[in-house]
Amino acid sequence: HGLDSPASATAFLIVPFNDMVCFSACLGLGILWRRQPEYHRRLLLMATCCLTAAAFARFPFITVQALRWYAGVDLLILLGVGRDLLVNRKVHPVYRYGLPAIVCGQVVAMVLFLERVPAWMAISHRLIG
Repeated sequence: HGLDSPASATAFLIVPFNDMVCFSACLGLGILWRRQPEYHRRLLLMATCCLTAAAFARFPFITVQALRWYAGVDLLILLGVGRDLLVNRKVHPVYRYGLPAIVCGQVVAMVLFLERVPAWMAISHRLIG
């Protein structure tokens, strides 16, 4: 499944939407918990990582078929998890709850994109006009 047809491009709209939702949720919670530095910095790290999907997708060895861009995003967040394990000997709740939520969003986005779910296609056609 590439982006070689209008239907593919329309279906792909879910990917940037997912990225925007993940970024906004992490940033919004980070702002809300700005007085709790342990939560704030992890949420802002995760928000920043969510923005890197488009950057990873531009590497020449990453294709739409390979779907590796989300693996890059998740790997960056896992570096934060690894840091917590090394320094604190435990994983912070932000990562315990946030990373699975982000991965679930990524899976849903990829299913909607790759399977061209009719309900999503109808929504995206309306959004595009």
